[in-house]
Amino acid sequence: MYKIAFYKGKGRFLDLLIRWWTKSKYSHCEIVIDNYWYSSSPRDGGVRVKVIEVDNTNWDFVDVAIDINKLNMVYLSNMNKGYDWIGILFSHILPFNINSKNRMYCSEFCAEVLGINSNITPQELYNIVNKSNT
Repeated sequence: MYKIAFYKGKGRFLDLLIRWWTKSKYSHCEIVIDNYWYSSSPRDGGVRVKVIEVDNTNWDFVDVAIDINKLNMVYLSNMNKGYDWIGILFSHILPFNINSKNRMYCSEFCAEVLGINSNITPQELYNIVNKSNT
């Protein structure tokens, strides 16, 4: 079992804005394999993997079954993509369901690894993975 981490900390203004707009507890999500955190992060410029020292009080963790081969495939095919601000605007703020082919946002990356609809918010991803664990 591996984990998806959902960020609930105060964070920056953008975190507050995302939580307010999506009526959510979460503003970001990451796939956690051992000490490696995989996601697309606006703070890091897009898709990346890195070791992160975290304050666990700012995160909720949900155990998930992840196919490591699929994770590697999704990561390697997207690792040079930037953060998808356009996709957030045209998929979650405006109802056009348009995402960039050259960029990704966090829940889009995590959902693709899990093989589910990738046009979701961190809260919607949390609801899906948390429900599958009950």
